[in-house]
Amino acid sequence: MKHYTLECCVDSVESAIAAQQGGATRLELCGELMTGGITPTLGLFKAVKNHCTIPVRAIIRPRFGDFCYTKYELDTMIDDAMILDDYGVDGIVVGCLTPTGMMDCEKMELFCRNVLCDIALHRAFDMAKDPITTMETAIHLGIKTILTSGQKSSAMNGKELIQELVATANGRIELLVGGGVTSQNIQTLATETKATAFHLSGKKREESPMIYRNPHVTMGLPNHSEYDIYRTQAKEIAMAKAVLEELSQ
Repeated sequence: MKHYTLECCVDSVESAIAAQQGGATRLELCGELMTGGITPTLGLFKAVKNHCTIPVRAIIRPRFGDFCYTKYELDTMIDDAMILDDYGVDGIVVGCLTPTGMMDCEKMELFCRNVLCDIALHRAFDMAKDPITTMETAIHLGIKTILTSGQKSSAMNGKELIQELVATANGRIELLVGGGVTSQNIQTLATETKATAFHLSGKKREESPMIYRNPHVTMGLPNHSEYDIYRTQAKEIAMAKAVLEELSQ
């Protein structure tokens, strides 16, 4: 009987509660998923821990954009990771690259030395130059998980590389499949890649409760309305969970 992990990526207490209700086995907590996720506030982390009992990992990412960080950004990231570690986070999710596209081992080792919780490598892995070498480096550093879409825009497009990574890893590290994962394609991804860990947000657009809306001012991202709120749906997580439970038999 196979054991599957279903991790849900969330950026609000509402989404975290819905993910747990749907049967997620782990949360990745972020701020601002619309920009790919940044380090969550301590207040958000504490609120999620107060309302959820499943493990919570937190992303450590100071800004939108690439993963080549300055000394000042790195100092902030280390402080954030240590604070969250002190408050009982179950893992941090982080990634640092060199300008030439290799994993920045010197920076990643600082996280390994300074936090006690598990460390996962996020999709900075998908921007790295050599995926096999990067994976072996991560294993050597003691990193527990790699989140990957197979270095493509979606896991479905990258499933051939994911299959290769799973086979090469041979259980030495968790390959967490993410990037466009849904209840509709999770069976295909599980069957074809042989991966046993999956990452999705299960989010859906909800309308803001704001009634008055000033038409002369916008605060949102370009091409995105600030009156669109995206939240995890327990039903979508439950459907993905049901697929994995059937496969585990």
